[in-house]
Amino acid sequence: MTITSFNPLIVTKDAEGVIALFEALGFERRHMKTGINGSITSVRMRYEGEDGKVFHVDVTSAPVPQDISTIRMNVRDFDEAYKMLEDKGFVNAQGDKITETGTSKSTMMVSPSGFSISVSEHIRKED
Repeated sequence: MTITSFNPLIVTKDAEGVIALFEALGFERRHMKTGINGSITSVRMRYEGEDGKVFHVDVTSAPVPQDISTIRMNVRDFDEAYKMLEDKGFVNAQGDKITETGTSKSTMMVSPSGFSISVSEHIRKED
């Protein structure tokens, strides 16, 4: 399995407040994807320290009863990652639903002990 990125993801109903907090910490908005499952928006944020180290955090706006802190794991092959996590006892937090937007395929997987990984594959266009 090839992992292409791995960073924190915060799912919240107050995305603008969380984004403002991270902007105050020095993060910048880098990319925004809208219309996920109809109404969900996700913002990728980036921070580069004085030493050149780069950190990312993603903030997703969704109608959740409380904030969810999870790990975003982008992979080259969603199906391979999904099966590996299932084999380790993870379950799909959306039941059997996989979110496909045309440019990505994703879902949140929950471990037997309760932590979660939001696994995603960005669909590459064939040249």
